[in-house]
Amino acid sequence: MFIDTHSHIYSEEFSSDRDEVIERALKAGIERIILPNIDSSTIKAMLDLADSTPKLFLPLIGLHPTSVKEDFRKELQIMEYWFNKRKFTGIGEIGIDLYWDKSFLSEQIEAFKIQIGWAKKIGIPVVIHVRDSFQEVADVISQEKDKSLRGVFHSFTGNIEQAEQVIDLGFKIGVGGIVTFKNSGMDLVIKKVALKNILLETDSPWLAPVPHRGHRNESAYITAIASKIATLHEKSIEEVALITTQNAQQLFEF
Repeated sequence: MFIDTHSHIYSEEFSSDRDEVIERALKAGIERIILPNIDSSTIKAMLDLADSTPKLFLPLIGLHPTSVKEDFRKELQIMEYWFNKRKFTGIGEIGIDLYWDKSFLSEQIEAFKIQIGWAKKIGIPVVIHVRDSFQEVADVISQEKDKSLRGVFHSFTGNIEQAEQVIDLGFKIGVGGIVTFKNSGMDLVIKKVALKNILLETDSPWLAPVPHRGHRNESAYITAIASKIATLHEKSIEEVALITTQNAQQLFEF
């Protein structure tokens, strides 16, 4: 059995065939799919899907860094309303993204710290988005770190030194389709990361693994990611499934 620890299956990209996508995921052995939020515009679709099949879907709540703009405090108020209204498996996805726009860095850091505070308040994990911002994110985590703060660096694309830094901070490393890309270099990094520190994820509908690269991603493709990791670690895919599932269960407490 597998856990897809990061999928936006509630998004419009799946509006025409979501039921078929879910069926393929179940046939592939997907036991749980964790749903990270983006902003106020995605909450309803995410929660409707989570409530439709609560044994399969586990929702998160959070404000994605690319949605942190001038009105981010209003967006955070909406996130906080839902955080206090119902149970969530974690806070996410949150973090810092300096790839698209660097002009809201201070706002992204403030929003990041506020949402980390929510996670620490009741002891749930954070799911962190990092893009062109590893050191900024690591600095915030180091400042906010206490015994209750834990989580995963989603869609990790760093080097081995950064992977070791993530692990030293007590966080897991989210591995998706990029590890299968021929020239990404992530295979060399993930080969050196112990399985006990890895979570499987698709980030669907984006970043489909080889041999599906270039097409819409979906949770069933987690098997391609697991197969690549199994090859890198010289383990069976069953062992990769077992260990990464245990990692997810331990982190998200389900």
